[in-house]
Amino acid sequence: MLAVQSFTFNPVQENTYVIYEGKDACIIDPGCYFGNERRALKEWLHDEQLTPKFLLNTHCHLDHVFGNKFIHDEYGLTLHIHEREKEMLNNAPTAALRWNMPFENYRGDLIFLHAGDTIQIGDNQLIVILAPGHSPGSICFYCKAQHFIVSGDVLFKMSIGRTDLPGGDYQTLIQSIHKEILVLPDETTVYPGHGESTTIGFEKQNNPFVGAK
Repeated sequence: MLAVQSFTFNPVQENTYVIYEGKDACIIDPGCYFGNERRALKEWLHDEQLTPKFLLNTHCHLDHVFGNKFIHDEYGLTLHIHEREKEMLNNAPTAALRWNMPFENYRGDLIFLHAGDTIQIGDNQLIVILAPGHSPGSICFYCKAQHFIVSGDVLFKMSIGRTDLPGGDYQTLIQSIHKEILVLPDETTVYPGHGESTTIGFEKQNNPFVGAK
């Protein structure tokens, strides 16, 4: 059975997730920027005796990629993203300068994920869902067996991802949410890129951007 551990990192308060079963783990959106944040993540993985197997980004806005190089250097992992996010990843350090948050970007190989691909962790799988709109290649990771989804910045509790950043498009995001996310079972837990978790059922009834009309 998969377990989900969350960390909130960097001044943007981004949620980093570790999903694990047995000794195998994947790290999604390592936003650890400061040294103490990186130590906290590393020490927790060590204390839990976990071996990271995958480094995944839901999308490549700066707050979600600060720790990519750190994870790569520590565990020798190749970054997995959607191909449409490559330009966003390359531009992240320039964007970070506007926030006065310089960082060293991941520059290793890339493995491109596509809709319907699966990430195997222990005996369970995460299914890749393509949900653009917040960024061109935003993807979510869905565990059908346990009814949860890591949604990145696509869907939040009572809100949605902003679309005024480069590569964002409001109508595309709304379409993605209705077509790909709200069709999941109501009991599905949503682990977003910022803020607290929610459920599909709650958002369908209460989210003013995408709820019942």
